Amino acid sequence: MVIIQCVSPRLRLGCSRCPTKEIAFFSRQMATMMKSGVPIVGSLEIIGEGHKNPRMRKMVGQVRTDIEGGSSLYEAISKHPVQFDEIYRNLVRAGEGAGVLETVLDTVSSYKENIEALKGKIKKALFYPAMVIAVAILVSAILLIFVVPQFEEVFKGFGADLPAFTQLLVNASRFMVSYWWLMLLGTLGAIFGFTFAYNRSPAMQHRMDRLILKVPVIGQIMHNSSIARFARTTAVTFKAGVPLVEALSIVAGATGNKVYEEAVLRMRDDVSVGYPVNVSMKQVNLFPHMVVQMTAIGEEAGALDSMLFKVAEYFEQEVNNAVDALSSLLEPLIMVFIGTVVGGMVIGMYLPIFKLASVV
Repeated sequence: MVIIQCVSPRLRLGCSRCPTKEIAFFSRQMATMMKSGVPIVGSLEIIGEGHKNPRMRKMVGQVRTDIEGGSSLYEAISKHPVQFDEIYRNLVRAGEGAGVLETVLDTVSSYKENIEALKGKIKKALFYPAMVIAVAILVSAILLIFVVPQFEEVFKGFGADLPAFTQLLVNASRFMVSYWWLMLLGTLGAIFGFTFAYNRSPAMQHRMDRLILKVPVIGQIMHNSSIARFARTTAVTFKAGVPLVEALSIVAGATGNKVYEEAVLRMRDDVSVGYPVNVSMKQVNLFPHMVVQMTAIGEEAGALDSMLFKVAEYFEQEVNNAVDALSSLLEPLIMVFIGTVVGGMVIGMYLPIFKLASVV
């Protein structure tokens, strides 16, 4: 594991990440101006002076200063590894080597925009279930802490045993009122502890990512997302002239899932000893048959990058369709779920009154 520490004022800037959309826009601006004949230093000067984000403006200024001092663009952006990831840096290096830097910058801008759009879809897919759980917990807590105690005072005057469900709600309410602070601290502690352990344990990350892939509906969306990210990133890097084995090394971390990351690294090892990509892809037993077949056709035709772009577009559309369908399905389910929770608690509170009325 490589740990980057910021020890100088120059590098400290790089440890504060700029939004990906700004890096993509920066790349698009650079490509446009360089295609128009503006020198790279002049392009950086114009972009830096016109940027509203002071962090981006300062970083662009540092890159320009390094290039004026004799560095290549690859060498200059390599001093800002948090802003320009390994894929970006390798694409720029390949573009400079082939003399097509402006084309590569345009490509990497589109790549960043596509990957960010895909990430946004995944976040949306995960947001709905989380929102359902959070709203249900919040509504239940409000009812148990503020509403149920009011009913309990009324129940005391009945002088009779409460129905089992009502008694359960009353007991839960007493516990919440007395120990709400303990439950809050416990919840926050559990979230912090899980996050801390997850970020520092590759084994835990692998187990969680594998578990997510098995969750109904969400798991298939995550599968499709990882395949789309793998295909697009591999296509972009390979098209830019990055050797295939090296491309697979840097692509692995871009899949967004530890299971797929390890699979791609195994593919890299197989390809490095002479196996075709489609054969190594089949052996990891993660990619659908269609993807393996399209990759094989691309390799045989000498158009692997073009075929992988088609794979990426197909699975990105699959993710879009699945997320839209999930959103449409969950909206009424959220209302039904919350209505069931709230309605169940309200009925539980009125059961003693119904029971008393039936006796009278």
